[in-house]
Amino acid sequence: MKHSKYLLSFLLLGAGMMAANAQNNTGVAYVQTENQIFPIVTVPIPKGIALEVGGMAFLPNDELAVATRRGEVWIITNPYMKDGQQPKYRLFAHGMHEVLGLNYIKGDLYLTQRAELTRLRDLDGDGEADEYSTMYSWPLSGNYHEYAYGPMLDKDGNMVVTLNLGWIGFGESLSKWHGWMLKFSPDFTMKPFATGFRSPAAFELNSNGEIFYAENQGDWVGSGHITHVEEGDFLGNPAGLIWADQPGSPVKLSKKDIPDTGEPKYEVAKKVPGLKTPSVWIPHSIMGNSTSGILNYSDHGNMGPFKGQLFVGDQAQSKISRVSLEKVKGVYQGVVFPFRKGFSSGILRMNWGSDGSMLVGMTSRGWSSTGKEEYGLQRLTWSGVVPFEVQTVRAQPDGFELEFTMPVDEKTARNAGSYQLSTFTYKYHHIYGSPAISQSARSIKAIVVSPDHKRVRLVLDSLKEGYIHEIRTEGLRSANGNIPLLHNYAYYTLNKIPDGGKLTVTTENKPVGEMLANKAAETKGHHHMDNMATTGGKISGSTAAEKHLTKQPESWKNGPDKTIVLGTKPGLKFDITNLTLKAGTRVKLTFANTDDMLHNFVLTAPGSGNLVGEMAMKMGLDGEKYNFIPNSDKVLAHTVLLQPGKSDTIYFTVPKAPGIYPFICTYPGHYMVMKGQIKVLK
Repeated sequence: MKHSKYLLSFLLLGAGMMAANAQNNTGVAYVQTENQIFPIVTVPIPKGIALEVGGMAFLPNDELAVATRRGEVWIITNPYMKDGQQPKYRLFAHGMHEVLGLNYIKGDLYLTQRAELTRLRDLDGDGEADEYSTMYSWPLSGNYHEYAYGPMLDKDGNMVVTLNLGWIGFGESLSKWHGWMLKFSPDFTMKPFATGFRSPAAFELNSNGEIFYAENQGDWVGSGHITHVEEGDFLGNPAGLIWADQPGSPVKLSKKDIPDTGEPKYEVAKKVPGLKTPSVWIPHSIMGNSTSGILNYSDHGNMGPFKGQLFVGDQAQSKISRVSLEKVKGVYQGVVFPFRKGFSSGILRMNWGSDGSMLVGMTSRGWSSTGKEEYGLQRLTWSGVVPFEVQTVRAQPDGFELEFTMPVDEKTARNAGSYQLSTFTYKYHHIYGSPAISQSARSIKAIVVSPDHKRVRLVLDSLKEGYIHEIRTEGLRSANGNIPLLHNYAYYTLNKIPDGGKLTVTTENKPVGEMLANKAAETKGHHHMDNMATTGGKISGSTAAEKHLTKQPESWKNGPDKTIVLGTKPGLKFDITNLTLKAGTRVKLTFANTDDMLHNFVLTAPGSGNLVGEMAMKMGLDGEKYNFIPNSDKVLAHTVLLQPGKSDTIYFTVPKAPGIYPFICTYPGHYMVMKGQIKVLK
């Protein structure tokens, strides 16, 4: 029976590889899919266990320890479900305060609660912790946003912890060391290491033992990013600088040293010594909304031909991106690619299993996610089929070199119409987030394909240091099988332009055809969200004044029939979710955003809430400029996109047709949770 099982697996894998690397008899290329190449397996969770994953760590016996936001630690035996057996759960510890990090270090489990670094020990060997030791504690103000993360063990054996800022309409360090990364020596002496953090939900060592952390969009953070952290760095949010004058602080800046001009962070860093710019920006709404876990692709993993790169989770969009880094002139920079979407809840933690699969721990309570479940545990596996992907991108003195996982077709690679390149950046200011600014197209002057067809060098008209370079490759195909790329867009953060010789443009290396950016306007700026060929223009934004009336119509001589004040509740919710109104009612609606994120109010046609929300997700870089309001007749009325603490008042007339009219927030990903309805009666 075992031989039959292995033979069947081999045949299935072979069939998958043939399908992935051949054309059918119609000449149409087979399209690889994430599901085919990187299957997701759900690890069942017993009823009654709310496994809201905050941290994960494997034990020496290959059991998985999982800490939860509800303050519990569970030990899971057989999370791989080997031999068809179900995993077994046992409660190891409980009664703690929102655990958001867990690690197994030198025979003990260590975790971070809201106010302390804790060690757990099972002294009598009964499988339950009976010693909870406070190794170090820090003060709390009681603010809900004062999360704590870690510990991670650095290359020198120190434990690393980060502390979130509080939120009072803006990020603030309400208690000592919040907004900082702290290090603890083996005897638990604390040393402040760096500051400028807003919501540093994860950090990881790369293959060289250097620390990289994940940041979320917010005030002073135009978009999420991955950034290299060194001692004494200031990462950008000035709130934590109030503790910079404390003994042991390696940071010598103060709040007054930080200009609030809205210039790009790269430009401000030239004036503020110690201000660190992101190694890789994660463009908001396109690549994710809420950057979470980081996992180094070490020898412990088996996830395709991407060793040495970083996998980056996103809590809001329930997906994983892939980051490839390089060091240029002593500074880290690199590129982010899509990798795998479709997880069941919001990703927070990732760990390698002993079989090379990736254990993915999730939670979404209070935080929106595209995954529908409130929590979950899944395993990401690799089928063995090599995807046709851009494996990495390297900066050149005059452009970029793209390296592929398999040979690329020279005809499509030499065609300028296979590519679209542009640059943009974000504002650095106290306002929550930033639209993409200073957008401009780049043109290709030369294309050189390597002899083995594994690399393509693109010579551009110019590079913009400090900017994000969008690289779209929709027209490329593999040399064997005419396969399109599994993912055909990426974003390279260019902190430094490398030195070296520039390529001479000749008649032999001039590109064939015309770039996508110079084609018809309907395709310009289209942000492709999957691996299918472009079929039309991007979803554009709406500026229709009649859908955003901010003055009472003159025809309303007696004023509105109904005045509604709508607010927010914690957990991405409107404070009113059900309204009943008569057809034709004249409504004055004020939406007040009392939350700590950007929100809007969008009234949609019956049955169109999800459709409009999905359209907003696909608006790409232009989304924020248009308040994430799609240009669609399904949108009936809307406010602008509101900063925390702001409000907008609009006027609209209830439609004449009876029915259920959904209203949603269309900020990317929010529509699945933040919604309500107006029941219209005759």
